[in-house]
Amino acid sequence: MTLSSSLNAGVAGLNVNASKLGTISDNIANSQTAGYKRAGTEFASLVISESGAGKYAAGGVTSTSFRLVDEKGGLISTDNATDIAIGGRGLIPVTTISSLDNPDGATPTRFVSTGSFRVDENGFMTTASGFALLGWPANRDGAVPSFPRDSTSALSPVQINTGALFGSPTTEIGLGVNLPAAEAQAGASGDPIPLTIEYFDNLSASQSLDLTFTPTIPAAGASNEWTVEISDSQTDPASNPVASFVVGFDTTAAAGGSIATVTGAAGGAYDAATGIFTFSTGGGPIDLDIGTPGDNAGLTQLATAFGPTGVSKNGSPVGVLTDVSVDENGLVQGVFEGGFTRTLYQIPLADFPNLNGLKAADGQSFIASLESGAMYLWDAGDGPTGSVVSFAQEGSASDIAAELTSLITTQRAYSSNATVIRTVDEMLQETTNIKR
Repeated sequence: MTLSSSLNAGVAGLNVNASKLGTISDNIANSQTAGYKRAGTEFASLVISESGAGKYAAGGVTSTSFRLVDEKGGLISTDNATDIAIGGRGLIPVTTISSLDNPDGATPTRFVSTGSFRVDENGFMTTASGFALLGWPANRDGAVPSFPRDSTSALSPVQINTGALFGSPTTEIGLGVNLPAAEAQAGASGDPIPLTIEYFDNLSASQSLDLTFTPTIPAAGASNEWTVEISDSQTDPASNPVASFVVGFDTTAAAGGSIATVTGAAGGAYDAATGIFTFSTGGGPIDLDIGTPGDNAGLTQLATAFGPTGVSKNGSPVGVLTDVSVDENGLVQGVFEGGFTRTLYQIPLADFPNLNGLKAADGQSFIASLESGAMYLWDAGDGPTGSVVSFAQEGSASDIAAELTSLITTQRAYSSNATVIRTVDEMLQETTNIKR
């Protein structure tokens, strides 16, 4: 009956507008909630077909509610280095704080778009809403190994030992030094030129390498040849120098001043392809990068004064962890006494083919679902993902003005559907009165 279908359509209209009122209420309530993703409701008509010309039955309306996960809120600056947001697409993997006590170590993964992380009493980086940050742990040297990208199984809770002592040995030294061309000519003094370089041994104790550059003095002209000897402070003086080699320099117009040959290596070996001379000290092996033949980086011989043009090395002395920060690549960096830093974890960013298909959970977090598609973990800034922004949080994606406007129209629509029900009631009452 047409009147019955009209009544049903009016009831359906009340229901869907009540659902929309629910999403509007949530959006308004969370207008100041960091990382909140706006909820929405869409309506779709229902059509009921009836046989016979000129007949019509009201089908009513149905609604679908959804969460706009791909809608970004504005970034808000903060004064905490471990407040992080994402400057683009991507989600941060987290787990619940309660799962950190699981005896089997299982950490169910959720995803958030922002978080105010702080180190708790157990060293875990957590938020007030009950989540702990997940990341890939770095090796002792700060390098992050390769982990599966389609699974969260290798992620572990980020735990910072604020009282930790750390140090790393020196294994690589870049030697950029210019040797004066006039000192390798006939009549020069031939005096060796010293250079001392600090390095850190296997226990991160400070040691030194004493290098001497001694020119070969020819009877006439220029030899363009220098003998380099390396002595180690941790090696018995009777066994010094620990290594040496003879370097000859090019004098052609194309490559003048660059290394031409490295010969007479003792206590080590030179690789012309990489420019590295490898030798051993009392504190462990060291790769000394002196440059490749024809390259003006590393050792050079030019007509100017002696001078280190660039000496670099890895390794660090023992220091106490004093601060933690997160850079744009998602690397959690520990800052130690003495000013040196080391990578502790890498925070990957998760992406899904359909972000809006994620299942919403408490605390502005989301869970993977069939509708979201398969997850992939990217390095921040790679692929479709944005970079990590520290000292910032993502604000709510809810717009109060738009929500209040929608609230007014929803209220009017609800009232109109109630009017339809009252009208149908009156018409049915008239039908009943016919019999009287």
